[in-house]
Amino acid sequence: MELIPGLPNDVARECLVRIPYEQVRFAASICKGWKKEIESPEFRDRRKAAGLSGVLVILAQARPSLIWEFDSPKHVASLTYRLSVFQPLSGQWSTLPPIPGFTAGLPMFCALAAAGSELVVMGGTDPVMWDALNSVYIYNFLSLKWRPGTDMPGGIRTSFSCASDGNRMVYVAGGCGGQRESLKSALVYDVKMDKWVAMPDMARERAACKGTFRCGRFQVIGGYPTELQGRFEKSVEVFDPVTWCWQPVQENVLEVSTYPGTCVDGNNTSKSLYMCMNGNVIARNSSGWRDVAKLPSKWFRPVHVARWHEKLTVVGSDGLRNSEYMAHTLDLNTYSWTRIEIPETFSGHVMGGCCLEI
Repeated sequence: MELIPGLPNDVARECLVRIPYEQVRFAASICKGWKKEIESPEFRDRRKAAGLSGVLVILAQARPSLIWEFDSPKHVASLTYRLSVFQPLSGQWSTLPPIPGFTAGLPMFCALAAAGSELVVMGGTDPVMWDALNSVYIYNFLSLKWRPGTDMPGGIRTSFSCASDGNRMVYVAGGCGGQRESLKSALVYDVKMDKWVAMPDMARERAACKGTFRCGRFQVIGGYPTELQGRFEKSVEVFDPVTWCWQPVQENVLEVSTYPGTCVDGNNTSKSLYMCMNGNVIARNSSGWRDVAKLPSKWFRPVHVARWHEKLTVVGSDGLRNSEYMAHTLDLNTYSWTRIEIPETFSGHVMGGCCLEI
C-alpha cells in the first residue's frame, strides 16, 4: 500500500519524518498506514538521524502554590506533585493530565522511563496514605491518553533503579523491600506486550541505585546493601540482554561514595557517562573521569540531569529551603551554559525525570 498516492514509499517516509512534532499525533490519525509507520521504531530512528525529533524533558515536579504548606505543629512540608514537560528546542512548558485515580497528585518517588513515544510511570508511594505502590501507568504522546499496565511483580520495591532501551523495554533492578532490606533482584517490562519477565539476580544488593542504558546494555550504578544503609557503593553492574546475564562487578567506577542520582548516559549509543560532582560536570569514558565544565554557579545544587542531542539539561536549586528551582543547558561541543527561562508555575521541587524523543 502506498503511504502517499503517487510517491514511492521511501520518498513518502522522508516526507512523514519532516512533520513537526506538534502535528505528529494528528498525522497518525489520518490512516492506518500512517499510524503504523509513525508508531514504528524505525520512524523514530529516522527522525533522530535527521535531527528532526521533538525533545521532551519530563519532570516529576511539585506544584509551586503548595510548596511548604505547613499544617502540623511538626512543620512537615506538604507537597503535591505533577508531571511537567519542557521542550528545550522551543522553550515551551506544559503539564500532562493526571494519572486516572490519582486525584491527590503523582505517586511520590515514582520512577519515570521513556519507551518510544510513551512515558512509563512505575511504583512510588501513595501521596495520601504513603503505602508502597507496584502500579504501572503508560502515557502515549500520540493519543494523549493514559492506560494502566500490569503491576510490577515480586512484592514491595521502592528506591529502585530504572532505565529504558528507548523503544519498548524498561529494566528495573535493586531497591528496598518491605522490611527495608536492599534487593538484588531484577525485572524487565515489555511495554508493548504489557508483560514482566524476571531477570537473573545481581551479584550485590543495591538500594537507591541509578539505572542507565548504554550501548545496548542496562547498567546499575552505586546503591547500598542492607547492612550498610546509606553507605554507597562505587561499583557498577552491567546486564547484557543478548547473553541474558550480568557481567562481573566493575569496582570503583564512581570516584567517591555518593548517591548517583545525577548520572546520565544520554542515549543508547553514547559511550560517555556524565555526572555532577563537587561543582563540576564530569564525564567518564574508557580512560576514566575528567572535568568538562564548571556548574553555572557555586551555589547550584543539581537534582536531575537529562541528555539530549549533544546537550545536558541540568535542573536544581541553590540548596536553600523554599527556593525556586532553575535549569541550565550545557552544550557538549562548546561547554557553554545557557540559562533556561522557567515560568513561576514550573519552579517547584523536582523529584526526578526522564528524556523522551518523539
